[in-house]
Parts: sequence; structure tokens; C-alpha cells
Amino acid sequence: MRKIQMVDLKGQYDGIKDQVNSSFQEVIENAAFINGPEVQQFQKDLEEYLQVKHVIPCANGTDALQIAMMGLDLKPGDEVITADFTFAATVEVIALLQLTPVLVDVEPDSFNIDPEAIKKAITPKTKAIVPVHLFGQAANMDAIMEIAKEHNLYVIEDNAQAIGGNYHFKNGETQKTGAIGHIGATSFFPSKNLGCYGDGGAIFTNDDDLAHTIRGIVNHGMYERYHHDVVGVNSRLDSLQAAVLRAKLPKLDSYNEARRKSAKQYSEAFKGQEDIITPVLLDKEDTHVYHQYTLKIKNGKRDALAKHLQEKGIPFGIYYPIPLHKQKAYTDSRYNEADFPVTNQLVQEVLSLPMHTELDDEQIEYITATIKNFLDT
Repeated sequence: MRKIQMVDLKGQYDGIKDQVNSSFQEVIENAAFINGPEVQQFQKDLEEYLQVKHVIPCANGTDALQIAMMGLDLKPGDEVITADFTFAATVEVIALLQLTPVLVDVEPDSFNIDPEAIKKAITPKTKAIVPVHLFGQAANMDAIMEIAKEHNLYVIEDNAQAIGGNYHFKNGETQKTGAIGHIGATSFFPSKNLGCYGDGGAIFTNDDDLAHTIRGIVNHGMYERYHHDVVGVNSRLDSLQAAVLRAKLPKLDSYNEARRKSAKQYSEAFKGQEDIITPVLLDKEDTHVYHQYTLKIKNGKRDALAKHLQEKGIPFGIYYPIPLHKQKAYTDSRYNEADFPVTNQLVQEVLSLPMHTELDDEQIEYITATIKNFLDT
């Protein structure tokens, strides 16, 4: 059996190395390392794939979120509602811009932000909602967009874990995640479903004026060289990373389908296990891209199972072990523990298994058998 890895980027590279190597050589020979042809073409390719008017590449996913908020001209003290159960990048950019993060609970099945909790958290200072499509499954965008429209709020989608996923609206329409709200942000960190070989990110929008503003922000606030019209940052996707992403983008749907196949195998193997709750698919299969395959381990057995997996050489992740409202940087007297029952339970139960495009049947069989044998003893 091949060595089991949480993410097998080397195996994935083997399938695209000729194109990547050739593109790297071309970039080096042309010396167009910043905003070169590879970046410009990737931008157009991703716009077509997402069916969105504007893609603005940037240096990483955290920058993408920050720049999105800068583009909306939010002011210090404005409140931004987001999920308590997610990676810190989502909330840290809110704090960095001197906005006020408002953390709310998530749904127990999807792990995504709870629309009812959003409604309860809205105040006259609320200006935006940041739904995170956690682990690869879309948040309830029907409800979130309705809330935003009713209260005149911006919606900034954190799509770092769900690129390539679809959302099916109640009216029958379908859109790619990240292209639904006023603005979307994603990360191309190497382990993402669409990942480069360093850092990278992008911002999406269908708003022409907003896109124009953001294009200036990512480039020191310049639209014309040495003319700084807005306060900006230095956040650009480099041409080598764009070359990797151009090679991977045509394969993204097949990559995501491979993840779905592995997820089905995992879930089938765990049927009937009373200590395991497998991921819940809330809509059609194409709404989940399984950036993570995350179990809930019941009856207080998660930590013991994690130790056993470590002893057996099976990698795993606990995403996330501490709620954001309990992190030292984001504690706030406004928060009441009674408002976070789901998050507080999830951090004690979640365990993510290896998930990537190169998983094979033998590896999945070994992983699932190891887990079942431990829980059955």
C-alpha cells in the first residue's frame, strides 16, 4: 500500500507535470513574473468557469477577504457577522480593518453559518455577512441572500474550501459558490481543491464599479503608474502560480468528482457505526466538493481515536479544536456561551480524514477498517 497522506500533491503533480514544467520554463524565459500573460489568461479562464464577470487575482486567500472588505468601503466600528466555527483568517481580516466581528453559531449538519443566528445578531451597525462554505459544502445562500436584501447588507462569500461547488436555488437556478454574493473570495493554498505551489488567491464579483475599485486596491491603489487614487496594498498573484492554476483548472471538476467518489466510499464503510456521524449532503451531489471529509465522533471517543490513528500512521485533522469566540485574540464580553451550543459540541467531536484526488481503494479500506476495529472494541 502506498503511504497515506492527508493531501498528496506529488501524485497530483505527476498528472500535469509536462504542462506545468513547460509553462514554468516559458514564464522564466519571458521574465514576466508579475501580472504576465499566465495571470491574465488564468483570470479569463476562471471568469468563464465561474460564470462571473470579474476575477481579480491576488496574493493569498486572506488578502482576498481583506481586499473584499476594503472594496466595500466598510468603516471602523461597522459590524460584520460570520461563523464561529471556521479558520481564523475569516475573522482576523475583520479585526485588522478595525471593523467589529460578530460571531454566530453554525448548523449541526452542514457546519455552516446558521441563518437564524444571523437574524438574531443583526443591529443597526451591521453592514455585512460572511458565510463560509465550510469543508466544501455551500451555506444556505437562499436564506442568507434574503436576509441581506431585507436588511440592506453586503454578502462576502468565503469560498476558500468550496471552489467548483454548485448551489441550487429554490427557484431552480444554479450558480457556482463564490459567485452568488456581492463579492466572493478564495484561496489557492496548495492543499485547496484548486491549489497552486505557493500562496495565491482571488476575488470575484459581478459589480463593475466594485471590480474597478478592487483592481486598484490590489496594486497599491494605482490605476495609472504612480497615481494612487485609493488606499491600496501589494497583493498580486505571480505568473508561476498562475501557470499551475491554469494547468489544474480544466481538471477541477474531475478532481472534485474524485473527492466525491472517495467520500462515498468512506460513508458506505461507516454505515451502522453508532459512534460515527458521516458528512450530511444537504442537496445534490454537486453542491459538495469535500475539501475535507469530516466525521463527528460521538460518545467522547474522538481524542482516543485520534491517538490510535496517529499510532497506526494514518494522518488526520481536527478542524477546528477551539471556537473563535474562545480564542484570546477574539474574546468579547458580548458573547454568551449559550449562543454557541453547536460549535462548542463540534470542537469536541470533529475529525477529518485524508481527502485528496489520489486516494485509492486500498488506502480507504485500511483507514476505515482501522477506525471501525478501534470503535468496535
